[in-house]
Amino acid sequence: MVDARDLVDLASDAAFAVDGDSRIVAWNSRADDLLGYAPSEAIGRRCYDVIQAILPSGEPLCAPNCEGAKCFQHGQPFAVPACRLRRKDGQWISAMFGTLVMPREAEARSKSAPAAIVFLHKAGMAARQPRVSRTLRIFTLGRFSLAVGQHGLAIETWRRRQAVTLLKYLVAFQGRSVRRERLCDCLWPEADEAQAWGRLKVTVSFLRRQLRAAGMPKDIVETVDKSYVLRRDLVWVDAVEFEKLVSEAAATAREGRTEEALLLFEDAQRLYRGDYLEEDLYADWCAEERQRLREIYLEMLAGMADCYAACGRLAEAAQVCHTALCCDPCRESFLRSVLRHLVDLGRPDWAEADYRHWRRVIAENIGGELTAETEQLHQELIEKANAAASNGESTQPARSGAVASTRGDHRRHE
Repeated sequence: MVDARDLVDLASDAAFAVDGDSRIVAWNSRADDLLGYAPSEAIGRRCYDVIQAILPSGEPLCAPNCEGAKCFQHGQPFAVPACRLRRKDGQWISAMFGTLVMPREAEARSKSAPAAIVFLHKAGMAARQPRVSRTLRIFTLGRFSLAVGQHGLAIETWRRRQAVTLLKYLVAFQGRSVRRERLCDCLWPEADEAQAWGRLKVTVSFLRRQLRAAGMPKDIVETVDKSYVLRRDLVWVDAVEFEKLVSEAAATAREGRTEEALLLFEDAQRLYRGDYLEEDLYADWCAEERQRLREIYLEMLAGMADCYAACGRLAEAAQVCHTALCCDPCRESFLRSVLRHLVDLGRPDWAEADYRHWRRVIAENIGGELTAETEQLHQELIEKANAAASNGESTQPARSGAVASTRGDHRRHE
């Protein structure tokens, strides 16, 4: 019997195989030509980390627990007629892909057995569309956007803009019903009750029509007495998945399974493309949830940095701390961690540069000073580095990894 890995090697198209955990287990030379990754660079990594596909409208296609992974888990094929793939060199290419799902019996032989083969093609060829599960994928972290199956919804062209706000409001209540009076007050605070109620009925009807046109059931927005609710069984929300991954990662880390925790933390970090509903910055109704998720994000970065440090990957730990500081410069616990990691890496000069940089940021943008705890640690690290230098010793432990990646990139995670 021909193994899936053999099929990948024999394919005339760019192809790779994934197991049930979304890890690449086979990668052919045509995929190398298309995306620039050698088999040794792709095999063993999660497919969404390598492919990084997005829909033409910009919504993420490849992500933890994406639509394709769910199809493979249920033995269903999955195809995308149009998307963009990110090459190793950073260039984007227009492409399409189809799949071959392996028989359940073959997959059951071992946990790492291939679950599906993915065939990649450059754009321009028509493809037969297999049926896929109909789930409304809602992206709230960063730019608000929607996707159903392989298609993004062009909500920016919707004639009734209040329908988008209505959907956001229902999403924020995460499956709980919302009284119509509350929706009216949020959407049309200046209108009288009868006028607002009439507008709400029209807006709900318009929203249902738009979602139905995308393939969703009409009752995805249910009417319950004098309230409305978004059916949780028909939607996937990135913020919910993000919080779930962070919780699972933290629990795994507490059990001492550091490497597994890191994978979960990294998956969560990929989902956090920006603050919750960031385009509604001045809307009171989502401000509390935005702050709550931002706190979870910062806690996630702290846990992630601790896991990297526990694995001896101090360069990555320092980079995560930099990401957190760009998000919130007042979190001096991250600055203290950066200073420790860089000194332990044998780069007290970088630690000193970071100390001066963030002290200046806090002084110029916040008008404050570093705490006594941070100042004391800085002094202790300077004395430690000077003592090591005077004794001809190195503060750098025998570790591997790219140190240079921790410097010169103070951008927030995107």
